[in-house]
Amino acid sequence: MQTPADRQDRHVYPSHWEADIVLRDGGTARVRPITVDDADRLVSFYEQVSDESKYYRFFAPYPRLSAKDVHRFTHHDFVDRVGLAATIGGEFVATVRYDRIGPGGLPASAPADEAEVAFLVQDAHQGRGVASALLEHIAAVARERGIRRFAAEVLPANNKMIKVFTDAGYTQQRSFEDGVVRLEFDLEPTDRSVAVQRAREQRAEARSVRRLLTPGSVAVIGVGRAPGGVGRSVLGNLRDAGFTGRLYAVNQAYPDDLKEVDGVPAHRSVRDIDGPVDLAVVAVPAEQVPGVVTDCGEHGVQGLVVLAAGYAESGPDGRERQRELVRHARTYGMRIIGPNAFGVINTAAGVRLNASLAPEMPRPGRIGLFAQSGAIGIALLSRLHRRGGGVTGTTGVSTFVSSGNRADVSGNDVLQYWYDDTETDVVLMYLESIGNPRKFTRLSRRTAAAKPLVVVQSAGSAPQGHAVRATRLPHATVSALLRQAGVIRVDTITELVDAGLLLARQPLPAGPRVAILGNSESLGLLTYDRCLAEGLRPAPPLDLTTTATPADFHRALSQALADDTCDAVVVTAIPTIGEGAVGDGELAEALRSAAEGAHGKPVLVVHVELGGLAEALSAAGRTAPQPHVMAPGAFGGPQRPRTATPQPAADTPPAAPTVQPPASPSAGSAVRPGAAPAVPGAARTPPGAVTEDVRPPAAQPGSRLIPAYPAAERAVRALAEAVKYAQWRRESVDPGKVPEYDDIDEKGAAELIGTLLERGEGLTLGTEETCALLGRYGIPVHQSLPSPTPEAAVSAAADLGYPVALKATAPHLRHRADLGGVRLDLADEGQLRRAYAELTELFGPPGELRPVVQRMAPRGVDTVVRAVIDPAAGAVLSFGLAGAASQLLGDTAHRLVPVTDRDATSLVRSIRTAPLLFGWRGSAPVDTPALEELLLRVSRLVDDHPEVVAVTLEPVVVARHGVSVLGATVRLAPPPARDDLGPRTLPAY
Repeated sequence: MQTPADRQDRHVYPSHWEADIVLRDGGTARVRPITVDDADRLVSFYEQVSDESKYYRFFAPYPRLSAKDVHRFTHHDFVDRVGLAATIGGEFVATVRYDRIGPGGLPASAPADEAEVAFLVQDAHQGRGVASALLEHIAAVARERGIRRFAAEVLPANNKMIKVFTDAGYTQQRSFEDGVVRLEFDLEPTDRSVAVQRAREQRAEARSVRRLLTPGSVAVIGVGRAPGGVGRSVLGNLRDAGFTGRLYAVNQAYPDDLKEVDGVPAHRSVRDIDGPVDLAVVAVPAEQVPGVVTDCGEHGVQGLVVLAAGYAESGPDGRERQRELVRHARTYGMRIIGPNAFGVINTAAGVRLNASLAPEMPRPGRIGLFAQSGAIGIALLSRLHRRGGGVTGTTGVSTFVSSGNRADVSGNDVLQYWYDDTETDVVLMYLESIGNPRKFTRLSRRTAAAKPLVVVQSAGSAPQGHAVRATRLPHATVSALLRQAGVIRVDTITELVDAGLLLARQPLPAGPRVAILGNSESLGLLTYDRCLAEGLRPAPPLDLTTTATPADFHRALSQALADDTCDAVVVTAIPTIGEGAVGDGELAEALRSAAEGAHGKPVLVVHVELGGLAEALSAAGRTAPQPHVMAPGAFGGPQRPRTATPQPAADTPPAAPTVQPPASPSAGSAVRPGAAPAVPGAARTPPGAVTEDVRPPAAQPGSRLIPAYPAAERAVRALAEAVKYAQWRRESVDPGKVPEYDDIDEKGAAELIGTLLERGEGLTLGTEETCALLGRYGIPVHQSLPSPTPEAAVSAAADLGYPVALKATAPHLRHRADLGGVRLDLADEGQLRRAYAELTELFGPPGELRPVVQRMAPRGVDTVVRAVIDPAAGAVLSFGLAGAASQLLGDTAHRLVPVTDRDATSLVRSIRTAPLLFGWRGSAPVDTPALEELLLRVSRLVDDHPEVVAVTLEPVVVARHGVSVLGATVRLAPPPARDDLGPRTLPAY
């Protein structure tokens, strides 16, 4: 029974502190506050801790907790005394607590801002990163409660705990007194602490995905006894792919005497399996899934692929069913792909996992493939496996993930895995939604610096079942921000495959200069025109004429590759007929041999449909026939023949052509996309046989394949994307810096913002307040004086000095000079009075017009600068020309805040109308350095003060010397939560 004191001690439970986390080994745990109801859990947890760990915690032998200890460690006020626990399966595996202290280390309350912190981790879970994760969470809680500093006393022999504190990246002080190490550290995040946190996040999330893609054993749950059905199909796909681990079939309806299904051990429940199960593929109806999850969790399964539908895509009831599924699985430390998933594939020779509905195992290769939609996943696998989407050339997949409803494992998690996966050189992603744009942009930037990342992002609304944060940014803006992060943004899955094939097979070009050669003048000219349209710099095509021999192609390609004024080569080819016609095999060999000396220059082939060129190009890359072998017994039984991969029908286009020259080091400034790509040759497997290793010697890492395209526009578009990506890679080495300005008054701006926000949570500032705030960041705004009468206008002009401008500021006329609501260069009182009369006659009385008088600024180019904090993507700075260019045509460029000096330079130059700033058609160039400085100052304002949620400067007149801000609005509000700076968590359910 609780005493009155107990009830007093029980404050409002802070449910927002609850979180799911990924541990160092890829498993999951739940972090939550400790309450008075946890007494039994705490006692049980303590009993499982070793005597040594207890000694390290209490500095003395402490075999058991007293009733007083249990009361102390479970009764918290969630302000001055806080305890958190990490739980798995509902039981404690680690605890952390802090107690606020004052001078002398005595218990205290606010405003004291220091607290003593202590941890205890079960020995069985030490080394999993539990303490590091708990430190992040307890530090975030402490900051929320006004605590700015932690102190910890640790025995010198407790090296593990000392390392937890010292590796966290906080600013620390360390001392040794009375045989105890005392550590004190500030809780304000530092660049190093954020870097440490994100590095741990990457390792943990990558390992959690690796556990799903490299299981040692797989159980398929829901395998029927009769042929057909989802479960039986997946089991057959796993078996036919030659899965190298242990495989089990599970169905609760099996009779007791059933021992095997298709030669695979059969069980009624996962619990009946004698041995560990790493991955469970769940192919039962949604109503049966909870029981399956419980069985898997109790058996220690590490992850689930849930194929079942009937979840969030089916409506509100399904959405709640999906939330419960995720909560249930995470209780046991399991991660989920799905529900409503298509499955996962790993083609690595040591795994050969096809836990999906794809009936054929893709060829091994160097492309990682992610699709949220099963239908899109099927299309991509088909294009890559059979024809490359019409692009002649066989390619292969390293790993494939179709996440379905993406309730748990998302594209962000898979990006973490591919970032340092040595088997993946290029990443292709089809995204119907982005659940955490801020994190995706951060991960994309890091991944793109190591290997190409090509993305198709759906422009429509998110599918049912996808948890997506609301964003106010247009689709085009999000696309621009992704490009800034190094993402290769394409619009269709055809372009996705086209770009992926080139990036997986060829080095990145050193520049935009393109040589074109071939035996068709018209096809060469078409390619030339497309190069110009894509912003490339093509040389005039070299026409070899239709009589060209393979030797002519070899000679011309070798010369083009040796030319220092060429960065890439496009070869165009049409079929020849008649006596002495060029053989497909001869032409392919000629191109292959010439490309051996490419020295870092990409080569592409544009061809019309040639009967045998596809096969010939593939054959040109082979040096040995494919071996035909039997699969070893994958299930612990005798060896059995592997089922042959189904062959294309007779009318299916031939396998894609590949040219495989030996590896040659890149030269010049060309950049390799990633690790040396290797895509297997495309030898056809005879019926009844399956190759054990489909990569011939010529396709081993270091070799390159020449991609061929059936249309010039597709080849050139892929090349253009490679050129832009290569330029981004070179520029990303030095991203620039955020400059410091001596005249910025950051402290004064913070004080002004605090005073203004006392009025309310959302506030659009008045003219004087806007000018005052912007002035603290060195952004002067031209003064505008209200002029409700002609006399007031005359008086204002006298104060400002002639010449002046008279403007109507009514919402429907503001910034619309095209409507006639502005009169410029008014040199005297007479002109001003006439202009005032004209405006009121045209548009109505002054009360509706809201006229103002402003001193004339130097003539120049009118531009617009905006900054906004989006709750999903973060702070975004935008720039464009004023008027129709940005409003009607959408010619606006965007950058994420904080903006560096190089970002500002590229922002100004990235709009299509940028030539107007640099002397277009004989006009005088304007002061772009001053414009860039203005952009940097606005970026600093928004970055320094997240309460500034929106800034608009319109118009900003950029003259030959200097800039003039003629209008400005600023909106303040409490800043949105920055989850990217908080502790590591999984999406909440």
